Amino acid sequence: ICSSQAKEDAEIDGPSSSARGSEPAHNSRACPYLDTIDRCVVHVFCCEDLVWRRAHLLQCFQYVLRPTYTKELIASLDRQHRMARAYDDSTYFPGVVGLNNIKANDYCNVVLHALSHVTPLRDYFLREENYESIKRPPGDKLSLLPKRFGELIRKLWNPKAFRTHVSPHEMLQATVLCSDKKFQFIKQGDAAEFMSFLLNTLHIALNGTQKSSSSIIYSVYRIFRGRMRQYSRRVIPAEATEHQRLQLLQLPEYNESAKELPFLYLALDLPPAPLYRDEQMQNIIPQVPLTALLQKFNGTTEKEYKTYNENIMKRFELLRLPEYLIITYKRFHKNQWFVEKNPTIVNFPISNVDLYDCLSEDTRGDHKYTTYDLVANVVHDGKPDSGTYRIQLVHVGSRKWFELEDLHVKEILPQMIVLAESYIQVSSCINTKSFSLQKKYWGTTLFE
Repeated sequence: ICSSQAKEDAEIDGPSSSARGSEPAHNSRACPYLDTIDRCVVHVFCCEDLVWRRAHLLQCFQYVLRPTYTKELIASLDRQHRMARAYDDSTYFPGVVGLNNIKANDYCNVVLHALSHVTPLRDYFLREENYESIKRPPGDKLSLLPKRFGELIRKLWNPKAFRTHVSPHEMLQATVLCSDKKFQFIKQGDAAEFMSFLLNTLHIALNGTQKSSSSIIYSVYRIFRGRMRQYSRRVIPAEATEHQRLQLLQLPEYNESAKELPFLYLALDLPPAPLYRDEQMQNIIPQVPLTALLQKFNGTTEKEYKTYNENIMKRFELLRLPEYLIITYKRFHKNQWFVEKNPTIVNFPISNVDLYDCLSEDTRGDHKYTTYDLVANVVHDGKPDSGTYRIQLVHVGSRKWFELEDLHVKEILPQMIVLAESYIQVSSCINTKSFSLQKKYWGTTLFE
Protein backbone atom coordinates (compact mmCIF):
# COMPACT_ATOMS: atom_id res chain seq x y z
CA ILE A 1 0.00 0.00 0.00
CA CYS A 2 1.42 3.36 -1.02
CA SER A 3 0.53 6.90 -0.06
CA SER A 4 -0.78 9.68 -2.25
CA GLN A 5 2.76 10.44 -3.47
CA ALA A 6 2.68 7.19 -5.46
CA LYS A 7 -0.20 8.51 -7.52
CA GLU A 8 1.87 11.50 -8.56
CA ASP A 9 4.79 9.20 -9.48
CA ALA A 10 2.48 6.99 -11.50
CA GLU A 11 1.12 9.97 -13.40
CA ILE A 12 4.65 11.14 -14.28
CA ASP A 13 6.34 7.84 -15.16
CA GLY A 14 3.30 5.78 -16.12
CA PRO A 15 2.01 2.66 -14.37
CA SER A 16 3.95 0.23 -16.54
CA SER A 17 7.33 1.92 -16.17
CA SER A 18 6.88 2.23 -12.40
CA ALA A 19 6.07 -1.43 -12.09
CA ARG A 20 8.88 -2.57 -14.45
CA GLY A 21 11.64 -0.46 -12.96
CA SER A 22 14.30 -2.38 -11.07
CA GLU A 23 14.83 0.57 -8.72
CA PRO A 24 12.00 2.29 -6.80
CA ALA A 25 11.10 5.85 -7.69
CA HIS A 26 13.07 8.38 -5.68
CA ASN A 27 10.00 10.43 -4.81
CA SER A 28 7.83 7.51 -3.72
CA ARG A 29 7.73 6.20 -0.19
CA ALA A 30 6.52 2.91 1.21
CA CYS A 31 4.31 2.78 4.27
CA PRO A 32 5.38 -0.02 6.62
CA TYR A 33 2.97 1.35 9.26
CA LEU A 34 -0.37 2.78 8.20
CA ASP A 35 -0.52 5.41 10.92
CA THR A 36 2.63 7.16 9.70
CA ILE A 37 1.39 8.29 6.29
CA ASP A 38 0.28 11.77 5.40
CA ARG A 39 -3.45 11.83 6.07
CA CYS A 40 -4.10 15.12 4.28
CA VAL A 41 -5.00 13.12 1.14
CA VAL A 42 -5.35 9.38 1.55
CA HIS A 43 -5.36 7.22 -1.60
CA VAL A 44 -4.89 3.47 -1.66
CA PHE A 45 -3.28 1.67 -4.63
CA CYS A 46 -2.64 -1.91 -5.57
CA CYS A 47 1.07 -2.71 -5.35
CA GLU A 48 1.05 -4.78 -8.54
CA ASP A 49 -0.14 -2.26 -11.12
CA LEU A 50 -0.50 1.01 -9.12
CA VAL A 51 -4.18 1.16 -10.01
CA TRP A 52 -6.40 3.07 -7.63
CA ARG A 53 -8.64 0.50 -5.97
CA ARG A 54 -11.96 1.42 -4.41
CA ALA A 55 -12.55 -1.94 -2.81
CA HIS A 56 -14.65 -2.01 0.33
CA LEU A 57 -11.77 -3.27 2.47
CA LEU A 58 -9.50 -0.51 1.25
CA GLN A 59 -12.16 2.07 2.02
CA CYS A 60 -12.22 0.69 5.55
CA PHE A 61 -8.50 1.40 5.79
CA GLN A 62 -9.10 4.92 4.61
CA TYR A 63 -11.83 5.50 7.17
CA VAL A 64 -9.71 4.18 10.04
CA LEU A 65 -6.81 6.41 9.03
CA ARG A 66 -8.99 9.47 8.66
CA PRO A 67 -12.51 9.10 10.09
CA THR A 68 -15.08 11.56 8.76
CA TYR A 69 -18.37 12.55 10.36
CA THR A 70 -21.47 14.05 8.86
CA LYS A 71 -23.66 16.42 10.80
CA GLU A 72 -26.35 13.75 10.99
CA LEU A 73 -23.91 11.22 12.46
CA ILE A 74 -22.63 13.70 15.03
CA ALA A 75 -26.17 14.57 16.10
CA SER A 76 -26.96 10.89 16.66
CA LEU A 77 -23.88 9.99 18.75
CA ASP A 78 -25.54 10.69 22.09
CA ARG A 79 -28.61 8.69 21.09
CA GLN A 80 -26.78 5.48 20.20
CA HIS A 81 -27.42 2.78 22.78
CA ARG A 82 -26.11 -0.18 20.80
CA MET A 83 -22.51 -1.29 20.87
CA ALA A 84 -20.36 -1.20 17.75
CA ARG A 85 -18.33 -4.17 16.56
CA ALA A 86 -14.63 -3.85 15.78
CA TYR A 87 -12.73 -5.72 13.07
CA ASP A 88 -11.48 -8.27 15.63
CA ASP A 89 -15.13 -9.05 16.54
CA SER A 90 -14.95 -7.27 19.92
CA THR A 91 -17.75 -4.88 20.89
CA TYR A 92 -17.43 -1.36 22.24
CA PHE A 93 -19.24 1.93 22.64
CA PRO A 94 -17.78 4.70 20.45
CA GLY A 95 -16.07 7.15 22.77
CA VAL A 96 -15.49 4.52 25.46
CA VAL A 97 -12.25 2.90 24.29
CA GLY A 98 -8.87 2.51 25.93
CA LEU A 99 -5.83 4.72 25.38
CA ASN A 100 -2.29 3.35 25.29
CA ASN A 101 -0.04 4.23 28.20
CA ILE A 102 3.34 4.57 26.52
CA LYS A 103 5.16 4.95 29.84
CA ALA A 104 3.64 7.51 32.21
CA ASN A 105 1.01 9.40 30.22
CA ASP A 106 -2.03 8.20 32.17
CA TYR A 107 -2.43 11.75 33.52
CA CYS A 108 -2.89 12.91 29.92
CA ASN A 109 -5.19 10.04 28.98
CA VAL A 110 -7.79 10.82 31.64
CA VAL A 111 -7.96 14.49 30.63
CA LEU A 112 -8.30 13.59 26.94
CA HIS A 113 -11.08 11.16 27.79
CA ALA A 114 -12.91 13.73 29.91
CA LEU A 115 -12.75 16.45 27.26
CA SER A 116 -13.82 14.03 24.53
CA HIS A 117 -17.14 13.63 26.36
CA VAL A 118 -17.89 17.35 26.45
CA THR A 119 -20.48 17.38 23.68
CA PRO A 120 -19.88 20.84 22.09
CA LEU A 121 -16.11 20.39 22.20
CA ARG A 122 -16.39 16.92 20.70
CA ASP A 123 -18.81 18.02 17.97
CA TYR A 124 -16.51 20.86 16.94
CA PHE A 125 -13.41 18.70 16.57
CA LEU A 126 -15.23 15.85 14.82
CA ARG A 127 -15.62 18.17 11.81
CA GLU A 128 -12.10 18.71 10.51
CA GLU A 129 -13.15 21.58 8.26
CA ASN A 130 -13.91 23.66 11.37
CA TYR A 131 -10.24 24.20 12.16
CA GLU A 132 -8.08 22.94 9.28
CA SER A 133 -7.98 26.36 7.58
CA ILE A 134 -7.11 28.44 10.66
CA LYS A 135 -4.20 30.77 9.93
CA ARG A 136 -1.30 31.01 12.36
CA PRO A 137 2.03 32.90 12.07
CA PRO A 138 4.69 31.05 10.06
CA GLY A 139 6.60 28.58 12.18
CA ASP A 140 4.09 28.69 15.03
CA LYS A 141 4.13 25.30 16.70
CA LEU A 142 0.77 25.82 18.42
CA SER A 143 -1.04 25.14 15.16
CA LEU A 144 -0.15 21.46 15.58
CA LEU A 145 -2.12 20.96 18.79
CA PRO A 146 -5.70 21.42 17.46
CA LYS A 147 -4.97 19.13 14.51
CA ARG A 148 -3.63 16.33 16.68
CA PHE A 149 -6.39 16.80 19.24
CA GLY A 150 -8.99 16.61 16.50
CA GLU A 151 -7.43 13.43 15.09
CA LEU A 152 -7.58 11.80 18.50
CA ILE A 153 -11.20 12.81 19.07
CA ARG A 154 -12.21 11.38 15.70
CA LYS A 155 -10.45 8.10 16.46
CA LEU A 156 -12.00 7.80 19.91
CA TRP A 157 -15.50 8.15 18.47
CA ASN A 158 -14.88 6.01 15.38
CA PRO A 159 -17.86 3.61 14.97
CA LYS A 160 -15.88 1.48 12.47
CA ALA A 161 -12.65 0.92 14.39
CA PHE A 162 -10.40 -2.07 13.78
CA ARG A 163 -9.64 -2.43 17.49
CA THR A 164 -11.09 -1.24 20.78
CA HIS A 165 -8.20 1.00 21.80
CA VAL A 166 -6.42 4.05 20.39
CA SER A 167 -2.82 5.20 20.57
CA PRO A 168 -2.42 8.89 21.53
CA HIS A 169 1.26 9.08 20.57
CA GLU A 170 0.81 11.86 18.00
CA MET A 171 -1.21 13.98 20.42
CA LEU A 172 1.40 13.40 23.13
CA GLN A 173 4.23 14.43 20.83
CA ALA A 174 2.38 17.65 20.00
CA THR A 175 1.87 18.25 23.73
CA VAL A 176 5.57 17.85 24.46
CA LEU A 177 6.42 20.27 21.66
CA CYS A 178 3.83 22.93 22.51
CA SER A 179 4.53 22.83 26.25
CA ASP A 180 8.31 23.05 25.81
CA LYS A 181 8.66 19.60 27.44
CA LYS A 182 6.76 20.58 30.57
CA PHE A 183 4.26 17.76 29.99
CA GLN A 184 5.94 14.55 28.87
CA PHE A 185 4.73 11.00 28.39
CA ILE A 186 7.79 9.43 30.04
CA LYS A 187 7.31 11.27 33.33
CA GLN A 188 4.24 11.45 35.55
CA GLY A 189 2.52 14.84 35.67
CA ASP A 190 -0.42 16.62 37.25
CA ALA A 191 -3.72 16.06 35.45
CA ALA A 192 -5.24 19.38 36.58
CA GLU A 193 -2.26 21.37 35.32
CA PHE A 194 -2.32 19.53 32.01
CA MET A 195 -6.05 20.19 31.62
CA SER A 196 -5.55 23.92 32.21
CA PHE A 197 -2.68 24.00 29.71
CA LEU A 198 -4.64 22.11 27.07
CA LEU A 199 -7.77 24.28 27.26
CA ASN A 200 -5.86 27.57 27.22
CA THR A 201 -3.50 26.46 24.45
CA LEU A 202 -6.34 25.20 22.27
CA HIS A 203 -8.06 28.56 22.67
CA ILE A 204 -4.90 30.46 21.69
CA ALA A 205 -4.12 28.12 18.80
CA LEU A 206 -7.59 28.79 17.39
CA ASN A 207 -6.86 32.55 17.42
CA GLY A 208 -8.80 33.24 20.59
CA THR A 209 -8.20 36.22 22.88
CA GLN A 210 -9.15 37.00 26.47
CA LYS A 211 -12.74 37.67 25.45
CA SER A 212 -15.00 34.66 25.87
CA SER A 213 -16.60 35.18 22.46
CA SER A 214 -13.37 35.83 20.56
CA SER A 215 -12.50 32.27 19.62
CA ILE A 216 -14.17 30.79 16.59
CA ILE A 217 -14.47 27.69 18.70
CA TYR A 218 -17.13 28.69 21.15
CA SER A 219 -16.54 25.40 22.89
CA VAL A 220 -13.42 26.38 24.87
CA TYR A 221 -13.96 29.61 26.79
CA ARG A 222 -17.69 30.01 26.25
CA ILE A 223 -18.40 26.47 27.45
CA PHE A 224 -16.00 26.12 30.38
CA ARG A 225 -15.54 29.75 31.36
CA GLY A 226 -17.60 31.35 34.08
CA ARG A 227 -17.21 34.51 36.15
CA MET A 228 -16.86 35.13 39.85
CA ARG A 229 -16.54 38.10 42.17
CA GLN A 230 -13.66 38.12 44.64
CA TYR A 231 -13.71 40.20 47.83
CA SER A 232 -10.32 40.68 49.48
CA ARG A 233 -8.74 42.68 52.30
CA ARG A 234 -5.42 42.58 54.10
CA VAL A 235 -5.35 41.23 57.63
CA ILE A 236 -4.29 43.62 60.37
CA PRO A 237 -1.34 42.16 62.34
CA ALA A 238 -2.33 40.69 65.69
CA GLU A 239 0.44 42.58 67.51
CA ALA A 240 -0.80 45.98 66.28
CA THR A 241 -2.01 48.42 68.92
CA GLU A 242 -5.41 50.06 68.84
CA HIS A 243 -3.92 53.26 67.47
CA GLN A 244 -2.10 51.33 64.75
CA ARG A 245 -5.27 49.46 63.86
CA LEU A 246 -7.13 52.72 63.35
CA GLN A 247 -4.35 54.02 61.14
CA LEU A 248 -4.22 50.84 59.05
CA LEU A 249 -7.97 50.92 58.52
CA GLN A 250 -7.54 54.22 56.74
CA LEU A 251 -5.46 52.52 54.04
CA PRO A 252 -7.35 51.15 51.02
CA GLU A 253 -5.66 47.73 51.09
CA TYR A 254 -7.06 47.04 54.57
CA ASN A 255 -10.60 47.79 53.41
CA GLU A 256 -12.50 45.19 51.46
CA SER A 257 -12.37 45.55 47.69
CA ALA A 258 -14.15 43.57 44.98
CA LYS A 259 -13.16 42.58 41.47
CA GLU A 260 -14.59 40.25 38.85
CA LEU A 261 -12.50 37.36 37.57
CA PRO A 262 -13.04 34.67 34.92
CA PHE A 263 -12.49 31.02 35.75
CA LEU A 264 -12.09 27.82 33.76
CA TYR A 265 -12.59 25.57 36.77
CA LEU A 266 -13.42 25.84 40.46
CA ALA A 267 -10.69 24.71 42.87
CA LEU A 268 -12.17 23.36 46.12
CA ASP A 269 -10.16 23.09 49.34
CA LEU A 270 -10.22 19.81 51.24
CA PRO A 271 -10.14 19.73 55.05
CA PRO A 272 -6.81 18.56 56.48
CA ALA A 273 -6.46 14.86 57.21
CA PRO A 274 -6.40 13.83 60.90
CA LEU A 275 -2.97 13.37 62.49
CA TYR A 276 -3.93 10.48 64.78
CA ARG A 277 -5.11 6.94 64.10
CA ASP A 278 -8.26 5.22 65.27
CA GLU A 279 -8.64 2.56 67.98
CA GLN A 280 -7.43 -0.22 65.65
CA MET A 281 -4.34 1.86 64.80
CA GLN A 282 -5.64 2.39 61.29
CA ASN A 283 -5.43 5.65 59.42
CA ILE A 284 -8.67 7.60 59.58
CA ILE A 285 -9.95 8.53 56.12
CA PRO A 286 -12.12 11.64 56.56
CA GLN A 287 -15.20 12.30 54.47
CA VAL A 288 -16.76 15.61 53.53
CA PRO A 289 -19.90 16.43 51.51
CA LEU A 290 -19.60 18.46 48.34
CA THR A 291 -22.10 21.00 49.66
CA ALA A 292 -19.70 21.87 52.49
CA LEU A 293 -16.87 22.51 50.03
CA LEU A 294 -19.07 24.66 47.79
CA GLN A 295 -19.68 27.05 50.69
CA LYS A 296 -16.40 28.64 49.65
CA PHE A 297 -18.38 30.38 46.90
CA ASN A 298 -21.48 31.42 48.86
CA GLY A 299 -20.25 35.02 49.20
CA THR A 300 -20.03 34.97 53.01
CA THR A 301 -17.42 32.35 53.92
CA GLU A 302 -14.01 33.96 54.38
CA LYS A 303 -10.65 32.21 54.27
CA GLU A 304 -7.19 33.49 55.03
CA TYR A 305 -4.57 33.17 52.30
CA LYS A 306 -0.96 33.55 53.36
CA THR A 307 1.90 34.83 51.24
CA TYR A 308 5.53 35.43 52.08
CA ASN A 309 4.89 38.98 53.32
CA GLU A 310 1.16 39.40 54.00
CA ASN A 311 -2.08 37.67 54.92
CA ILE A 312 -5.24 38.31 52.91
CA MET A 313 -8.83 37.40 53.72
CA LYS A 314 -10.88 36.44 50.67
CA ARG A 315 -14.43 35.40 49.92
CA PHE A 316 -16.01 34.48 46.60
CA GLU A 317 -19.36 34.37 44.87
CA LEU A 318 -20.27 33.23 41.37
CA LEU A 319 -21.67 35.61 38.76
CA ARG A 320 -22.10 33.36 35.73
CA LEU A 321 -22.23 29.59 35.49
CA PRO A 322 -20.68 27.85 32.46
CA GLU A 323 -22.37 25.25 30.33
CA TYR A 324 -19.85 22.67 31.51
CA LEU A 325 -18.47 23.04 35.02
CA ILE A 326 -15.03 21.68 35.92
CA ILE A 327 -14.24 21.13 39.60
CA THR A 328 -10.80 20.24 40.94
CA TYR A 329 -9.99 19.17 44.49
CA LYS A 330 -6.74 20.40 46.02
CA ARG A 331 -5.28 17.04 47.01
CA PHE A 332 -1.60 17.82 46.60
CA HIS A 333 0.30 20.26 48.80
CA LYS A 334 4.00 20.93 48.62
CA ASN A 335 5.82 21.63 51.87
CA GLN A 336 9.48 22.42 52.35
CA TRP A 337 10.61 18.86 51.65
CA PHE A 338 8.11 16.90 49.56
CA VAL A 339 4.61 16.76 48.10
CA GLU A 340 1.92 15.25 50.30
CA LYS A 341 -1.54 14.04 49.33
CA ASN A 342 -4.83 14.61 51.12
CA PRO A 343 -6.85 11.34 51.15
CA THR A 344 -10.20 12.94 52.06
CA ILE A 345 -13.18 11.30 50.36
CA VAL A 346 -15.73 13.72 48.88
CA ASN A 347 -19.37 12.63 49.02
CA PHE A 348 -21.06 14.09 45.97
CA PRO A 349 -24.23 13.41 43.98
CA ILE A 350 -23.83 12.36 40.37
CA SER A 351 -26.95 14.20 39.31
CA ASN A 352 -28.83 17.40 40.15
CA VAL A 353 -26.04 19.34 41.86
CA ASP A 354 -27.58 22.77 42.42
CA LEU A 355 -25.30 25.82 42.48
CA TYR A 356 -28.08 28.37 42.97
CA ASP A 357 -26.85 29.32 46.46
CA CYS A 358 -23.36 30.03 45.10
CA LEU A 359 -24.66 32.73 42.76
CA SER A 360 -24.73 36.35 43.84
CA GLU A 361 -28.18 37.71 44.52
CA ASP A 362 -27.99 40.21 41.66
CA THR A 363 -27.32 37.49 39.05
CA ARG A 364 -29.62 34.68 40.16
CA GLY A 365 -32.41 35.95 37.96
CA ASP A 366 -30.19 35.67 34.88
CA HIS A 367 -29.78 31.90 35.28
CA LYS A 368 -32.68 29.73 34.21
CA TYR A 369 -30.80 26.50 34.95
CA THR A 370 -28.40 26.01 37.86
CA THR A 371 -28.19 22.21 38.28
CA TYR A 372 -25.48 19.93 36.91
CA ASP A 373 -25.07 16.24 36.09
CA LEU A 374 -21.73 14.50 36.37
CA VAL A 375 -20.12 13.54 33.05
CA ALA A 376 -16.61 12.43 34.02
CA ASN A 377 -14.77 11.80 37.28
CA VAL A 378 -10.95 11.61 37.34
CA VAL A 379 -9.48 9.59 40.22
CA HIS A 380 -5.91 9.53 41.55
CA ASP A 381 -4.72 6.36 43.28
CA GLY A 382 -1.55 5.89 45.28
CA LYS A 383 1.17 8.24 46.41
CA PRO A 384 1.76 11.67 44.85
CA ASP A 385 5.02 10.70 43.14
CA SER A 386 4.17 7.14 42.09
CA GLY A 387 0.38 7.11 41.80
CA THR A 388 -1.79 6.47 38.77
CA TYR A 389 -4.89 8.01 37.23
CA ARG A 390 -8.15 6.48 36.06
CA ILE A 391 -11.41 7.98 34.87
CA GLN A 392 -15.07 7.15 35.34
CA LEU A 393 -17.42 8.48 32.68
CA VAL A 394 -20.98 8.05 31.51
CA HIS A 395 -22.07 6.91 28.08
CA VAL A 396 -25.08 9.12 27.47
CA GLY A 397 -26.77 6.90 24.90
CA SER A 398 -26.87 3.79 27.10
CA ARG A 399 -26.91 5.61 30.47
CA LYS A 400 -24.12 3.31 31.67
CA TRP A 401 -21.02 4.21 33.65
CA PHE A 402 -17.59 2.94 32.67
CA GLU A 403 -14.18 3.03 34.28
CA LEU A 404 -11.14 3.42 32.02
CA GLU A 405 -7.55 2.88 33.10
CA ASP A 406 -5.22 2.88 30.11
CA LEU A 407 -6.36 -0.05 27.93
CA HIS A 408 -8.72 -1.50 30.55
CA VAL A 409 -12.40 -0.63 30.16
CA LYS A 410 -15.10 -2.02 32.45
CA GLU A 411 -18.66 -1.18 33.35
CA ILE A 412 -19.24 -0.04 36.92
CA LEU A 413 -22.18 0.75 39.16
CA PRO A 414 -22.87 4.43 39.87
CA GLN A 415 -22.61 3.68 43.60
CA MET A 416 -18.89 2.97 43.20
CA ILE A 417 -18.05 6.44 41.95
CA VAL A 418 -18.15 8.25 45.29
CA LEU A 419 -15.82 5.73 46.97
CA ALA A 420 -12.68 6.89 45.17
CA GLU A 421 -10.35 9.85 45.70
CA SER A 422 -11.77 12.19 43.08
CA TYR A 423 -9.42 14.79 41.66
CA ILE A 424 -11.22 16.35 38.67
CA GLN A 425 -14.92 16.37 37.84
CA VAL A 426 -16.66 17.55 34.68
CA SER A 427 -20.41 18.22 34.88
CA SER A 428 -22.92 19.42 32.31
CA CYS A 429 -25.68 21.93 32.99
CA ILE A 430 -29.17 20.46 32.83
CA ASN A 431 -31.14 22.58 30.38
CA THR A 432 -33.46 19.97 28.89
CA LYS A 433 -35.16 17.01 30.47
CA SER A 434 -34.12 14.73 27.63
CA PHE A 435 -30.43 14.99 28.54
CA SER A 436 -30.90 14.96 32.31
CA LEU A 437 -29.53 11.87 34.04
CA GLN A 438 -32.52 11.39 36.29
CA LYS A 439 -32.47 9.36 39.49
CA LYS A 440 -34.51 6.56 37.95
CA TYR A 441 -31.45 5.50 35.94
CA TRP A 442 -29.38 5.03 39.09
CA GLY A 443 -31.95 3.20 41.20
CA THR A 444 -30.54 4.26 44.55
CA THR A 445 -30.95 6.94 47.20
CA LEU A 446 -27.27 6.94 48.11
CA PHE A 447 -26.69 10.18 46.22
CA GLU A 448 -29.60 12.18 47.58
